[in-house]
Amino acid sequence: MADPKEPAKGGVELSTPNAAPSTGTMSTRRLRSEDYNDYSSTDVTPEGSPPGGINGFAHPESYQRFGETNGTTWYQTLIHLLKGNVGTGLLGLPLAVKNAGILLGPLSLLVMGVVAVHCMGILVKCAHHFCYRFQKQFVDYGGAMMYGLESTPSAWLRTHAIWGRRLVGLFLIVTQLGFCCVYFVFLADNLKQVISAANGTTNDCSLNKTVAMTPTMDSRLYMLSLLPFVVLLTFIQNLKVLSIFSMLANVAMLGSLVVIYQYIVRDIPDPSGLPLAAAWKTYPLFFGTAIFAFEGIGVVLPLENKMKNPRQFPVILYVGMTIVTILYISLSVLGYLRFGADIQASITLNLPNCWLYQAVKLLFSFGIFITYAVQFYVPAEIIIPPLVARVSERWGWLVNLLLRVALVGVTCVLAILIPRLDIVISLVGSVSSSALALIFPPLLEIATYYSEGMHPLVITKDIIISLFGFVGFVVGTYEALVELAAPAATVVNATSAMVQ
Repeated sequence: MADPKEPAKGGVELSTPNAAPSTGTMSTRRLRSEDYNDYSSTDVTPEGSPPGGINGFAHPESYQRFGETNGTTWYQTLIHLLKGNVGTGLLGLPLAVKNAGILLGPLSLLVMGVVAVHCMGILVKCAHHFCYRFQKQFVDYGGAMMYGLESTPSAWLRTHAIWGRRLVGLFLIVTQLGFCCVYFVFLADNLKQVISAANGTTNDCSLNKTVAMTPTMDSRLYMLSLLPFVVLLTFIQNLKVLSIFSMLANVAMLGSLVVIYQYIVRDIPDPSGLPLAAAWKTYPLFFGTAIFAFEGIGVVLPLENKMKNPRQFPVILYVGMTIVTILYISLSVLGYLRFGADIQASITLNLPNCWLYQAVKLLFSFGIFITYAVQFYVPAEIIIPPLVARVSERWGWLVNLLLRVALVGVTCVLAILIPRLDIVISLVGSVSSSALALIFPPLLEIATYYSEGMHPLVITKDIIISLFGFVGFVVGTYEALVELAAPAATVVNATSAMVQ
């Protein structure tokens, strides 16, 4: 194999096209690169890029690369985009609408969806700008923030620009691992409910009766039982391989969503008793859950970088996020209308205890299980390669696997410490998702283009979006911590007996 060229700082490692490794294996040499900073892929990128060109965002100074020979296709990228956005956040949105109100909730979701997708577009545009400016194959989120700070008129910001990369990397790690913590709680809650109601589960889903739950082990023990299987899943280190599992998970979750929709649209009670706008004290909890659901910005640039034809990505982004937004608003509104004040942290926990809906809970749990690997991909590629590069090549593969075991173990322990699905979702959303999805991208746009001249309205727009995200960050985190400190008696038990 020919020796790869030394990668530019913040970019990807290059090699000749016929020196590319198999797409199904991790490149040991890539992991051991001392200058490795790109967390977006596990395979080398083919050499060669034209010096300019117009990308899908119609930016006049975009740097258009050819794409990877063994990269993902448009439908594989769409699968990953949907997989990275449709999960526990979707199922928790009916409770979020309860915290905002039947009118204010969906309107706020629409606004937040538009703003979140706009910020994704800002990030991709700025990354392309720096690819063109520095003639790089790829610039990740942290690299874009660093180069943005280097472009500002402030000498202090230029001197400390490296902290832009570090800050983004920190929030990416916290956010994605926070998602993984939520997945452990979701899986445990749903599995516990299915097993607890197994003796009372019937084939008749039309029965209205109270189902007595059989005593079973604590949900935290379910998390420990899931740990070995999650660890094995995270040993899959290639996006193309993950796309196969993502397709299976998407099919399972799509089928589950169809069944959930057909149930919640039936027998909707009179909604006149539902508040149009809930108390302002609970609105920060809505914010945290909503931004948790919309925070898919961490996978945007890695997915675009792995495409065979990156020019298709803008269309995929807008089509995919439009589908996601429609799903969010429709399920949240219908779920709240159907169950009203009894809505739980995940709408699956409100479904009847017949075999059809128990199967739905298991199928969606399978989808969330696979999603864990997709969300785990980003923090693993930030943390692991620099550490593996410090050991000898002989032990690199073992250290890589041990670090994956340790990271998964950390998410499991954190989930065990805070086994409350609704509060964990809101807390993760408020603390880290708001920064990555709302606060950083507008500031990045100002830092990138201010010296080149920006319209005052664009600057005002960016400042408003960042301030909105910051207020949500502060107030949402505070309210989530207050709820977390509330006595256990005030918490709705996700596995308690339900009247169907």
